Amino acid sequence: MSRKSNPEAGVKIFFWIAALCVFLSSCRTIPRGVQAVKPFDVDPYLGTWYEVARLDFFFERGLNNTTATYTRNPDGSIKVVNRGYNPKKGLWKTAEGRAVFVGSHNEGRLKVSFFGPFYGAYNIIALDDDYRHALVAGKNTDYLWILSRTSTIPEEVRNRYLEIARQAGFAVNELLWIEHDRTS
Repeated sequence: MSRKSNPEAGVKIFFWIAALCVFLSSCRTIPRGVQAVKPFDVDPYLGTWYEVARLDFFFERGLNNTTATYTRNPDGSIKVVNRGYNPKKGLWKTAEGRAVFVGSHNEGRLKVSFFGPFYGAYNIIALDDDYRHALVAGKNTDYLWILSRTSTIPEEVRNRYLEIARQAGFAVNELLWIEHDRTS
């Protein structure tokens, strides 16, 4: 049996490959106009961070006393443990995930997965020299967190981070300011 070439099928395959390439290249993992911090060193970033403020997000809805703890996994990825307290249910909620760098380990751009192969963007867009306060964005302006090594943040840092976020297009007036009144 001989096979005849089908030029029409080749054009269709080319079209779909081209469309897929355009789609994949348009998938952003950081909001437009926003840059991740560089240089970045993951080792001083490891440890526990208090969530001082956030844009409302389904997983954390109704939670306070929220923290994120980062430790290094044996394979070089980062173990992520997010924890928060639901006062209506009187229960702590914990989620464990894994973060990996998107590109260079010298840039604060990571992706985090809590559900198998599905990853979300984790972009550190502001960070003080002592790694005490961080401003973190997701893939777009719907996701924003202000983190601190303590449950509060100095007013001058707060104001600077709010201005950075405002200029980047985040709805800073919609930030939830998180209570930290429990320790267990």
